[in-house]
Amino acid sequence: MLTPTDFFQIIKGKVKRQWILAFCSTVTVGLLVHMPVMLSDIPNHDGLASMYFDQNMITSGRWFLTVACGFSSYYTLPWLIGLLGILYLGLASAALTELLEVDSGWAIVLNGGLLAAFPALASTFAYVFTLDGYMLAVLLAVLAVLLTKKYRRGFLPGAVCLALSLGIYQAYLAFAMILSLFAVLMLFAEEGKVSEKVRGALRYLCMGALGSALYYIMLRLLLLIQGKELASYQGINEMTSGTAGRGLWEVIGGLYRDFAAFTLKGNVLYQNWISFGALCLLLLASAILALALVYCRKWWKNPQFFAIMVVAAVLMPVVTNVILLVSPGVTYHLLMRYQWVLYLIGLTSFVSRQSGRVRKGAVLEWAAAIAVFVLVFFYGVADNIGYTNLQRRYEKTYAYCVRLLDRIEQTEGYYQGIPIAMIGVVGNEQFPATDITLSATSNMIGLNGDFLLYTGANYRAFMEHYLGATLNILPPEAMSEMYYSEEYTAMDSFPGEDSIRIIDGIMYIKTENVGR
Repeated sequence: MLTPTDFFQIIKGKVKRQWILAFCSTVTVGLLVHMPVMLSDIPNHDGLASMYFDQNMITSGRWFLTVACGFSSYYTLPWLIGLLGILYLGLASAALTELLEVDSGWAIVLNGGLLAAFPALASTFAYVFTLDGYMLAVLLAVLAVLLTKKYRRGFLPGAVCLALSLGIYQAYLAFAMILSLFAVLMLFAEEGKVSEKVRGALRYLCMGALGSALYYIMLRLLLLIQGKELASYQGINEMTSGTAGRGLWEVIGGLYRDFAAFTLKGNVLYQNWISFGALCLLLLASAILALALVYCRKWWKNPQFFAIMVVAAVLMPVVTNVILLVSPGVTYHLLMRYQWVLYLIGLTSFVSRQSGRVRKGAVLEWAAAIAVFVLVFFYGVADNIGYTNLQRRYEKTYAYCVRLLDRIEQTEGYYQGIPIAMIGVVGNEQFPATDITLSATSNMIGLNGDFLLYTGANYRAFMEHYLGATLNILPPEAMSEMYYSEEYTAMDSFPGEDSIRIIDGIMYIKTENVGR
């Protein structure tokens, strides 16, 4: 029987230097960029209700999320959850290095930096209570494609990995689809028979079909066992209803428009003229190299090359925004757009692998390396701007709730447990916007804005967890009749003198704007 020392010696002999470099660079950049949020307790609005949450999100189609998040317990422990998430991401980076066949040290390190610093990850950190599970889903999505590529029947375990990834978070289907597209392009760039390449490409299709089928079968089985139905949240119940009442061309047109709008105006791929210049430099270096390869390898004489390029160009927006095809009614948050980083990683890997085949290839490598380094740096800056605003949101919310709680307890007729009815929105006339980070965080869902409060449930959770006060805040339906009454309309908005009234034993609190 092997001793632990023997076992790790065997493992050490099988681990490539490139994998270690990818893992270490991703973890290092991840810790440097995201340490502020990992060492703090600064929840967003959803986090207020998830201080302890078993992550049973099967009604949202996430039947494996409760298992994926169970390793860190179901308590919100930012340091532990963040560390696990970054470790999963480091493993995903190593798998990407193998999948994309990257050998250059500079490209491996910078690819890890892109993966760890891309702003979509910061938006995911705002929902830290699910971060470790989501990063495990990313790892599984990468492994699904890698197994399919490396082994003849690898599409079978790849399908299992894909099903588990979708069972954690369906948005990472795009991750697997983009990487499959990259793998197919790499396959067709090699010498060999077209028939063999087609068979190789079909393996990825089989992996996707089997993985999706397995995910859906498990979902239906577990819904049946638990006696539940899919919720309407984010259009998840539209998964099997085609275009959900929309015309097919309308859905496809919207998909392409969203791809172009986010890429060009999303304020994520670049945030200022320096990062825009770096992005342009990376694109330029890649384009020059691609044209040089087309000329040197005489691909321009091959009609097959042009057909593949056209098909790839048409498919890229589709596989990137596949979630809009599956659930057209989804609200597309930034944490669902992590897959855009793969295009930057793909370009970096392409330059590092192919530059040696053309003249002046070293110049192109330097251009790409400098460009990606600049992008990684500014992505890290953008992430920390978002974390700074999240901290300020918490502090402004804390100060606001202290004042509100004091007014509630000083209101004549108040007693512990009195029913409280309120809308919950903070009025922007009494408390005008003070978020100075909006130019950088406008698209970073969970990190922008001024307060953490949007509903009565947010107030109840914040005061319970951070002020030690338990309020009996009624569900929104309690406001249905009072909301349109003359009495409520005449009330001031908090902190106005007449912003709290007790009517028929219920305390009504008006926080929204006076004129509604």
